[in-house]
Parts: sequence; C-alpha cells; structure tokens
Amino acid sequence: MKLLVVSCALLALATALPQRRVSLKPEQQEVEDQQPAEQNYNNYQQQEYRQPPQQQQQQQEYRPAKQIEDFRPKVSLETTTFIPIIRFDKEQGTDGSYKTAYETGNNIQANEEGYLKPYGEDHSALVQQGSYSYTAPDGQIITVEYTADEMGFRVKGDHIPTPPPVSPEIQKGLDLIYAGIKANAERDALEAKNNPEAAARQEDRAALDYKGTYYQQ
Repeated sequence: MKLLVVSCALLALATALPQRRVSLKPEQQEVEDQQPAEQNYNNYQQQEYRQPPQQQQQQQEYRPAKQIEDFRPKVSLETTTFIPIIRFDKEQGTDGSYKTAYETGNNIQANEEGYLKPYGEDHSALVQQGSYSYTAPDGQIITVEYTADEMGFRVKGDHIPTPPPVSPEIQKGLDLIYAGIKANAERDALEAKNNPEAAARQEDRAALDYKGTYYQQ
C-alpha cells in the first residue's frame, strides 16, 4: 500500500513539472521584452534633443544668395540752368471767360483769352485766342498766333510754310465749281418756297446725305 502511494506521488510530480516549465516561458519572455523598452524610454528622457547631422551640415553650409546684377542702362541726368517765371497773370470771369499771360526768364512770352460763344439753339462753343513767342536756337524770334473755336484750330506765323499759289487754270475750275454749288442752292431755295413738297424732299435728301446713304435722283 505504501509503495502504491509513493508511486502515485512520483507520477504526479513528474507530470506537474513540465506544465510548470511551459507556463513560465511567456512570463519570462515578457519580462525580457519589457526591460529594453524601459531602458530606451529612460535614455530618451535623459538625452537632449539634437538635430540630425545632415541638417546641421546644411545649416553650416548656408550662404546668402548672390545679389542679382542690374543690367538696365544707367541714366545720368545733367542739370541745366534754372529758368524763373518772371510774370504770371490770370483772370477768371463768372461767365466762363478768362485771360492768362506769363513770361519766363529765357524770353518766352504767352497770352491767351477765352469765352463762351452761343452755337446753335442749346449749345455753346469755347473760343480761345492767343499767341506765344520764343527765341529759336539761331537767335530768331518765333511768334505764333492761334484761334480755336467751332471751326477748329487755326494758326498763323511767319515761320510756318505756306502752300504755293494756285495756278490760273485750277482757280478757274474752282470758281466754276463754286458757282454751280451756289446756283443749285438758289434753285433749291426757290423751289422750296414755291413747292412745300419739294422742301420736304430736300430735307429728306439732306438727312440722307448727312448719313451717307445712297438715293436715286
């Protein structure tokens, strides 16, 4: 009986020992894996942050960019003699008229006047008249007179080139043309006076002529 009990105890002990060894292996592996992780974490907390060697090298090799050269041409301005304004007068009227005049130290003189001129029923035109004079490089005094109104800009001056005179033959042809235009105008006026319908047709033709529209005679 005692032998049987001892045999059972030895068999139970022999069966239990392998199971204990197998159950201890995962715990041992977990402890071994946990130790390097804790050590790395502690080392990371103790070490100061440092930039990678490659980034440090890039910062050391940084140099300011070379300034771009300006290839535009250099313009040098030469100062000239200061020209003073000797006289300047201006008058402004309440009706739109004005007068102005000035003179400079290098013998430039100018004057101008302007006023509003009735033009048509509901319109007005600004009329400007004036003159100016200056000294040319050759010493000649240049004088210019001008007028600007509803007829345009007209200028006069001895230095302005003039066209050659018209030959007698051309002048005779121009006189004939002007005489024909005048005769047609007189005929149209007489017809419009005696025939109101003709006057209406003339007005229609005049409107077509103004618009550049073709019509049959």
